Amino acid sequence: MNDSRRAQVLRAIVEDFVATNEPVGSKAIVQRHTLGVSPATIRNDMAHLEQEGYIAQPHTSAGRIPTDLGYRMFVDRIDDFKPLTQAERRAIFQLIDGNGDLDDMLDRTVRVLSGLTHQVALIQYPTVSRATIKHIEVVGLGPNRILVVLITDAGQVEQKVVITPGVIDDESLRGIRDEVNTEFSGQKLSKVMSTVTPSTTGAVADGTETEPLGGANSVGAALAAALTQVRAAVPDLVIATREERIIMAGTANLARSGREFGEKMAPILEAFEEQVVLLKLLTSMAEDQEEISVRIGRENTHESFSSTSLVAAEYGHDAGSSARLAGLGPTRMDYPTTIT
Repeated sequence: MNDSRRAQVLRAIVEDFVATNEPVGSKAIVQRHTLGVSPATIRNDMAHLEQEGYIAQPHTSAGRIPTDLGYRMFVDRIDDFKPLTQAERRAIFQLIDGNGDLDDMLDRTVRVLSGLTHQVALIQYPTVSRATIKHIEVVGLGPNRILVVLITDAGQVEQKVVITPGVIDDESLRGIRDEVNTEFSGQKLSKVMSTVTPSTTGAVADGTETEPLGGANSVGAALAAALTQVRAAVPDLVIATREERIIMAGTANLARSGREFGEKMAPILEAFEEQVVLLKLLTSMAEDQEEISVRIGRENTHESFSSTSLVAAEYGHDAGSSARLAGLGPTRMDYPTTIT
């Protein structure tokens, strides 16, 4: 499509349909947009656009709506983006300046992004390739329970509870903490994973408990067993920092567009519960090798999202992480604002 006027007509159709959710006719284009031509000329351009697959007529005597191909052409030709308002900038800067660990930062990020775009916001938890262990804290929770907390220099925090075979006093806990910090602090996560075999207790680094080791009757044996368990918990915690997961906010925004999806809404919500689907989508978008990647309708690899669009960008690359954040909504999306 080389005709610049037809490109302007397509842009007008996309913009009006996004704004009104109603099919767009030639008369409306003439009234709302300064193209300098008659309705008959617009109708002729619309006929060519429809023939080429950029727009479609939902029913007889109706105006036209963009197709996935039309949205794609519109997005590829965006040359100016809506600047952020002072309120939007203020919300972003308040987010950046806020205190908190990585979990808190990511949670606030998706909430702000969802509020600014009025879409579902997704953020992929970072896989930090160059992160190191900053500190390991060991806290007594009771006579036979120890909480092991791993903190990385990237702000990630993971914890795990182990059950010890004997009572460990505060002084011994401090000794265990000093011992594991001497061994692990400053080490890269990748090195810990490659040199230490995770414990085989089957516990997950989410606060669940490991089984105590048996046969430790003396205080010295109990202390040695506790140290062994804490050391074994460290690689499990490191593995948890590299677990692939997604944080999400704003699903209510999608629900407000429910009439646009019809029967397709249920598969979308079901896919949200299967985070592996979203992870695959975001990972595949990394292959686009673009600063901002946009997948429209059936360009999405999973059938459940064939009526949605996804706008994603990489973050944290300079810090050695590899992850993406995204906005997901109907194909009738305000692309310039979401991309901004």
